[in-house]
Amino acid sequence: MNDKSAEAGNTTPKQMVAKQMTRSISLLLVSFCMLFIPAIDATANDKPRPYEEIYPEIGYTTVEEALEEFEQHFKRKLKLPTRVPPIRFTHHFGRFSNLDGDMNDSFEVTFIHDQLSENHYKINVRPVKYNIPIREQHVLKTFELKNGALATYTNFAGFNVLVFERNGWQYMFSIDKRVADKVTPETLVDIANSIEN
Repeated sequence: MNDKSAEAGNTTPKQMVAKQMTRSISLLLVSFCMLFIPAIDATANDKPRPYEEIYPEIGYTTVEEALEEFEQHFKRKLKLPTRVPPIRFTHHFGRFSNLDGDMNDSFEVTFIHDQLSENHYKINVRPVKYNIPIREQHVLKTFELKNGALATYTNFAGFNVLVFERNGWQYMFSIDKRVADKVTPETLVDIANSIEN
């Protein structure tokens, strides 16, 4: 009689079931790991797609192209600030959103950094007659711009936002809250004041 037969003769049915379950669980775990190791390896080797590919897929173009479309749509010129926040950006894109009717149409410029997600700044512009109202309870501060216009400082969805009206447009400057120590409300006011009349 070989050792396995002798061993099997001395093993109780309960011990045999336990050994079989241990083998089955071990086999299941090895199979499970083998399924996911190639997927983990493939994911680790994948590089994120560059912003130059991603942003055009969601309607962004160059700032100049989006601005031209926006101005042609509303048949008026739009002045943009000559300053930007004092943080680094690697990319900037523009988008003209031409939705149903003029009410929801807007122009957007977004500045981003491909390594520092907190370096995110946006300019949104729409006609004053279709402005986005800011409720009094959401106003954190107000500022007077150099042209005498009032600017409202608020926050929304992870962004600190400066809102003001100029030349028939409502401007909204939004900066990621994570860089609030570098881009203060006063910085946004300085940027607003850089728009020429």
